[in-house]
Amino acid sequence: MSDAQTRIDETVKANDVVLFMKGNKEMPQCGFSSRVAGVLNYIGVDYTDVNVLADEEIRAGIKEYSDWPTIPQLYIKGEFVGGCDIITEMTLSGELDGMFADNEIAFDKEAADKIREANG
Repeated sequence: MSDAQTRIDETVKANDVVLFMKGNKEMPQCGFSSRVAGVLNYIGVDYTDVNVLADEEIRAGIKEYSDWPTIPQLYIKGEFVGGCDIITEMTLSGELDGMFADNEIAFDKEAADKIREANG
């Protein structure tokens, strides 16, 4: 395992929720990262953000680590969940709520419901 792979693996395993993204949770630097960070921020999930633009080895390594070609990438309890389209679908279907609840990760259910109402 390369140094980047080791760092990615340690980050994913040490944090309940990790978002590998372009930019950071306060200032996303692409629309897809902004959408996923926006959902997590709005529903109040405590998560670790990793700015792939700050480290080219991590940017390349995360794609290899997950065998997923795009960024952002969301991990919950060490499990790769998906990118922007998958997280959007899971948010709108309520599946993301279930995943957070099943893993005992705090989130604002009312806020999640408001997202669905606004997009219903």
